[in-house]
Amino acid sequence: MKAEPLLAKLNELRHEAEDDQTDIEYLALHHAFCFLSYKMSEFQKYLDEVERQAKKD
Repeated sequence: MKAEPLLAKLNELRHEAEDDQTDIEYLALHHAFCFLSYKMSEFQKYLDEVERQAKKD
C-alpha cells in the first residue's frame, strides 16, 4: 500500500469539508493531512508494517 493515494483521498475529503474551517471534521482532516504529508517517510514505513502484519494473520 502506498501513502500517496491515501493522502490524495484525505486531501479530497479535506477539501469537501472546507466550507466551515472551524468545524472539527475539517480541522481533523486538515491537520492529519498536513502532519502525514510532513512525515511522509514515517507514514510509508507504518503502512509497510501494517501490510506485513496483515500478511502474517
